[in-house]
Order: sequence, then structure tokens, then C-alpha cells
Amino acid sequence: MSNPAQEEIKSTITTNDVVLFMKGTSSMPQCGFSSRIAGVLNYLNLEWKDVNVLADEGVRQGIKDFSDWPTIPQLYVKGEFVGGCDIVTDMMLSGELDTLFTENKIAFDKDAADKVREANA
Repeated sequence: MSNPAQEEIKSTITTNDVVLFMKGTSSMPQCGFSSRIAGVLNYLNLEWKDVNVLADEGVRQGIKDFSDWPTIPQLYVKGEFVGGCDIVTDMMLSGELDTLFTENKIAFDKDAADKVREANA
């Protein structure tokens, strides 16, 4: 039996290159972890879609079932689950996130990414 929330999630991650399932929105995150990833994506001047899980209980639980990952936020790139706050932060600092975006032909501000790493070195 098809779950409407699962269908919506699948549709969202296949029609948007970069999607963040988060608590709140890109302009008003509702938790520190969501805020951290949103801040990174915004700083990298990336086009991305925010999905506020607080607005829809079906999606809030649905995304955890979909990815088999217990926490929010969750970042997806080109339909693939990347990870949550700690993973994305580590990937940002190691340069893996740049590689992921470059390999998937997603435009981002490389200079900004370098500045983040310099500031955290």
C-alpha cells in the first residue's frame, strides 16, 4: 500500500537537486542542527529546497522511515540521502561536500566553501 507522505518525499527529492528536510524553513530554522545545515547551504550560495517537517506530521515521521535515519535534519543530493548535521558538517570541513556537489554538477560558491574550512582549521 502506498503512503502519501512517502510519495511526496520521493517526488520532492527527485525533482530538486538539493533538499533539506528540516525543522522550520530556510529563513527561520526551528532547531540548531537545522539552522547549521541551512546556514552552510545558504553560505555556499546554493539553490536548495527546504521541507519543514514541523508542518506535516506524516512527512516528519515519513522521512525517518524513508531514509531509515532517526533524526532531522536530513540532506538529500540528487535523490540520495547524504546525512544529518554531524555528517554534513564533517563533509563540509573535509571537502567531501564540494566533491559531492561538483560530481553532481550542482553550482556552489567554492570560495565560500574554502573560507568555511579556513575559519575552522
